[in-house]
Amino acid sequence: MSKVYFRRRLPHFQPDNAVFFVTFRLIGSIPSDVMLRLKAEQQEEKKQIVRLVKQGHMAEHNKALGDQQKRYFGKFDKWLDKAVCGERWLSDERIAQLVYDAILYRDRKQYNLTCFTIMPNHVHMVFSPLNAAQPDRSRSKRKSGKYLLSPIMESLKGYTAGEANKILGRSGSFWQHESYDRVVRDANELQRIIKYVLNNPVKAGLTDRPELWKWTYLKDFS
Repeated sequence: MSKVYFRRRLPHFQPDNAVFFVTFRLIGSIPSDVMLRLKAEQQEEKKQIVRLVKQGHMAEHNKALGDQQKRYFGKFDKWLDKAVCGERWLSDERIAQLVYDAILYRDRKQYNLTCFTIMPNHVHMVFSPLNAAQPDRSRSKRKSGKYLLSPIMESLKGYTAGEANKILGRSGSFWQHESYDRVVRDANELQRIIKYVLNNPVKAGLTDRPELWKWTYLKDFS
């Protein structure tokens, strides 16, 4: 496992050949007091889980940590689906198309894309960073030529933020700095996450069927 350190609460390591589930959102899309409460709850639960390690229960610790991360994401994403705070700029077809095209443009260049969906105030993506075929001094790769998660997201969010602000005639922050990122552990979890991403617009009441949502993409691996 190759350790690479990131900023902005991204993962502290990037396993080789990892598949990532990433969620990024518009600025101000969750009230600050709610985020503080969710993070405080998460930290308190982690303290309880750490005690399992001290007691020698490593297997229980790993399961408890995984369950805790799922609970945190569930609460986090539920607030995003409500869309009761902040702007809904991604509901603008011009902005949604911009983000859609930017995500697809990077497929097979920086990552191998599995799926994504664009919601009114956030985006879910599943992808695996690629190994670069040619040397590149860009900081988006480590010395071995592996594209890194943090610069991939900075590039995608930076470009779309700038272009979206031009369309909207505004300036300032567009995306929230922090992203939710999870390494997909196995094929079963990958299938569950893909199903979650595709069904998110249905769960949020935006459409009746996943295939009717214009801003969802699933790669055909056949």
